[in-house]
Parts: sequence; structure tokens; C-alpha cells
Amino acid sequence: MPLYQAVLLAIVQGFTEFLPISSSAHLALAPWLLGWEDQGLTFDIALHFGTLAAVVMYFFRDWVQIVGQGFGLQWGSDPELSKNPKLLWLLAAASLPIGFFGYVFQKQAETTWRNPIVIGVMLIAIGVLMWVAENVGKRTRDIGAVNLTDSLAIGVGQALAIVPGTSRSGITITTGLFRNLDRYAAARFSFLLSTPAIAAAAASAAHHLYKQGGIPPGMMMPFLVGILVSAITGSIVIAFFLKFLKEHSLKFFVYYRIVFGIIVIALAVFRR
Repeated sequence: MPLYQAVLLAIVQGFTEFLPISSSAHLALAPWLLGWEDQGLTFDIALHFGTLAAVVMYFFRDWVQIVGQGFGLQWGSDPELSKNPKLLWLLAAASLPIGFFGYVFQKQAETTWRNPIVIGVMLIAIGVLMWVAENVGKRTRDIGAVNLTDSLAIGVGQALAIVPGTSRSGITITTGLFRNLDRYAAARFSFLLSTPAIAAAAASAAHHLYKQGGIPPGMMMPFLVGILVSAITGSIVIAFFLKFLKEHSLKFFVYYRIVFGIIVIALAVFRR
């Protein structure tokens, strides 16, 4: 893999993993649109580790407080997290659905669902759902008010993200808005919830790579570049997006998803 291709795909991953526009859609479509070969398992692992590094670095203090509070220790001083000492276990409960559905539907997610028509339809469908959530959600609750019902609902939403084009952050933030969380709280819970999901995906992919003999010759440099660039890009995007949501709605991303979805479907139909 040429280094310029590794850099471009890593930037795409870093941008789209944490914005509600679907990283799987953009990573699947980039090679298709540019005429490149699929990046393969090795580089996918690099991108997983890069985005995992981004979310862990950005939310490190949050995780220290969440884990400490989960075991009855008074660590950290974030006032919203302090109101929810059971948040660690709520995040654990919310992580169960994607573990189950990811195991059951892994083959479909990596094969039959990974096509432009499915991706385009999901881009549009979740965009419309996001628009509805923006208009009906009351946005009156912060992360300190998250309860078990909220966690399970958001966790079930995250499970839908195994379908390419859905967007893990898009569907979890949308579900949070339906549960009347404010935008910032919905995004923050979404990113915290993504940590175990991304870690599990990276560990599973790394295990498959190990069974196949490890990193192929010539892929070490693209692998390292992929981790570094996606980690840096992801950290910047998380900071930007959380600040953005304090003052703006998700409407821009709704429009982007719908327009992009229509373009993807049109290209798929006319390029056959």
C-alpha cells in the first residue's frame, strides 16, 4: 500500500469515526470510487487502533473517574460524572447488544451488507431518523441523569451500527436525543460507549491477523502511519465535535448524510 493512500484513508477514518456520517461507509466507498484495491485486514486493524487511541487519550480523565466511581472510589472532579456513580456499569450494560449482534451477523456485515446500495440506504435512513430526533427530543438531561433504560436503548442503537452506512456515533447520539439527553451528553456517552466496542473490534481483528501470520512484509510502515494519523485526526475531531454540539444542531450532518446517500445510490446504479 502506498503511503499517500495510507495517509488519506487514515484521515478519512479519523474524521468519520466520530462524526455521525459513518466511517464504514466512507472507508468502503473510498477504494471503490478511487479505483484502489480494498485496504485489507491489516490496515483496518491499524485504523481501529488509531481511533481507539484517540478516544482513550481524549477521555482518559473521564475513564479514570468513571472506573473509580464504579468501585466506590472518589476519583476525579467532573460534576456531571459525579452525579452518576453507576456509569461504568451502565456503559457495560450498553455494550452487550453490539457484542451479541456483532457475533451473530459478523459475516453479513463484512460481505453482503458491504455494498453501495445498502450503505446509501442506511446513510439516508439514519439521517432522517436523526432529523426526527432533533425535532422531538427535549434535550433536558445531562450524562449524570443517564439510567439503565437509556443505556440499553443506546446500546441497542449501537448494535445497528454493524450495518455499513449506519454510523456508530450517528445512531447512538440519535438514540440519546430520543431519550431526551442534550446533544453534548448524547455525544459524550456515545464516545465513551465506543471505547469498549472499538477495543473489542481491534482485538478480534488482531487475533485474525495473528492466525494469518501477522503483518505482511511491506505493510509495517503503512500500518504505523495509519495508527498515528487516525489517532491525531480522531482526537482533533472529537474536540471539535463536542464543542460544536454545545452551540449547534445536527442538521448539517442530516443534510450531508441524505445528499451523500443519494449520490452513492446513483453511482451504484449507473456504474453497473
